Amino acid sequence: MNRPDRPARPARRRSSNARTAGSATRGTAGSAPRREGQGTADSGRKSGGDAGKRPVNGGGRGGRKTARPAPARTAPADFALPESTTPALPAVAEFGDLDMPEALLKTLAAQGVTTPFPIQAATLPNSLAGRDVLGRGRTGSGKTLAFGLAVLGRTAGRRAEPGKPLALVLVPTRELAQQVTDALAPYATSVNLRVAAVVGGLSINKQSATLRRGVEVLVATPGRLKDLIDRGDCDLGQVRVTVLDEADQMADMGFLPQVTALLKQVEPDGQTMLFSATLDRNVDRLVRGYLSDPVVHSVDPSAGAVSTMEHHVLYVADETDKKAVALRIAAREGNVILFLHTKRAVDRFTKRLLANGVRASGLHGGRSQPQRTRTLEQFKSGEVTALVATNVAARGIHVDDLDLVVNVDPPVDHKDYLHRGGRTARAGESGRVVTLVLPDEKREVTRLMSDAGIKPQTAAVRSSSEELVTITGAREPSGVPVVITPPVQVVAQRKAPSGGGRGNGGAGGAGGAARRRGGRGRRGGRGRSAAA
Repeated sequence: MNRPDRPARPARRRSSNARTAGSATRGTAGSAPRREGQGTADSGRKSGGDAGKRPVNGGGRGGRKTARPAPARTAPADFALPESTTPALPAVAEFGDLDMPEALLKTLAAQGVTTPFPIQAATLPNSLAGRDVLGRGRTGSGKTLAFGLAVLGRTAGRRAEPGKPLALVLVPTRELAQQVTDALAPYATSVNLRVAAVVGGLSINKQSATLRRGVEVLVATPGRLKDLIDRGDCDLGQVRVTVLDEADQMADMGFLPQVTALLKQVEPDGQTMLFSATLDRNVDRLVRGYLSDPVVHSVDPSAGAVSTMEHHVLYVADETDKKAVALRIAAREGNVILFLHTKRAVDRFTKRLLANGVRASGLHGGRSQPQRTRTLEQFKSGEVTALVATNVAARGIHVDDLDLVVNVDPPVDHKDYLHRGGRTARAGESGRVVTLVLPDEKREVTRLMSDAGIKPQTAAVRSSSEELVTITGAREPSGVPVVITPPVQVVAQRKAPSGGGRGNGGAGGAGGAARRRGGRGRRGGRGRSAAA
């Protein structure tokens, strides 16, 4: 179904704050990825090492150390939502009430999606009409279809030129990009649109080839999209519909300079939709700089607003008891995601679980994208029952019937808590979020829960506690070591020296030169080990 574009509007105002966002955040962009480790100075916790480095008063009062009181921390405040000058269209009760292509309505019915969630019912009438949208809703509230159906409905009937997508969805993580692509695929097919994801960790040459064949709807992480544009493989000049999904995390990860640079390349009078679970001051820069008279809709932003989600804080005596408690929880019947701070901690705990008979696998940013994809497939299929992860898994992962999330290491802030917990109690289902807390973490976790608007149930537990069994289904592991076939990283294989033929495209010019010299790399076999 074709519909005329909305009347042209003045070029989107670029506020001075938006123009300076890059310089304001560039200094921290390089350090932002440390959030995966969660053990850095910006985690909000004081490290033991820093505590001993306070300055000593110069000879005053016997050289006593000056203990400067820590400033009171307040919850990150959301900014004042903009007020629309143009009245919003009313919400709909059924998808059939929307001005949407018939093929999309039929696909919704075939997928068993009959009644819109609140954020879909409120935003779709306006986004399909071409209005800019600012939507806030917790993870699992239906945001993907809220913007996805609008993107497809407004793009249907158009055809993209090679390397020139017509709609763009920017997301912060590879996993979320894949989830969005998979969710939109059946609907895109029904209206003859091509949707593709471009993310880091996968072959950029293959992604370039996909763009050359033509893609109407492009789902991308900012870094990889910038790379493709710099190579001349992608041009955003024909993008009329742009979506920023999980904008708060893109801001937290230091992506604001890249995001604003990309937004300046799309059609200036196009449509922009921004969806986020939290709206803090960083997101405010994007709203004021790139949304024009947006329709604003906010639903259940706090995890505490979800009536089907239980929150438990379990106090453990020490690190040894915490490990024992986490081990018994991981051995429960049914799937569970366990979050830890660092990649190293994930790998160590995963080995411990496997050695004790728990079918576990680790997920973190140190794994290649094919490895991460394979791990998620194993978890969703039930081959793996305990997924041990850093925050890389906190967004963009949907697993049916997941009813338990465990923070083995408490999250850094309330936003991390919200997104970790959002892996359960999705789409109206029930679930529990359990946080294990050491004695020296009580104060910080209490503040975190207050920031999140949550009043958790609390209990002191040991690994043998009956209350632990009641809350989590914990049980004693079998103790029989298990082996999970590890996700194999696909590496371009070089042919034998005698072959002399052309190798994989991934081998590159250096590999070809080595083969021309008889297949030997540099002395010591460095050429071969670099590809291994």
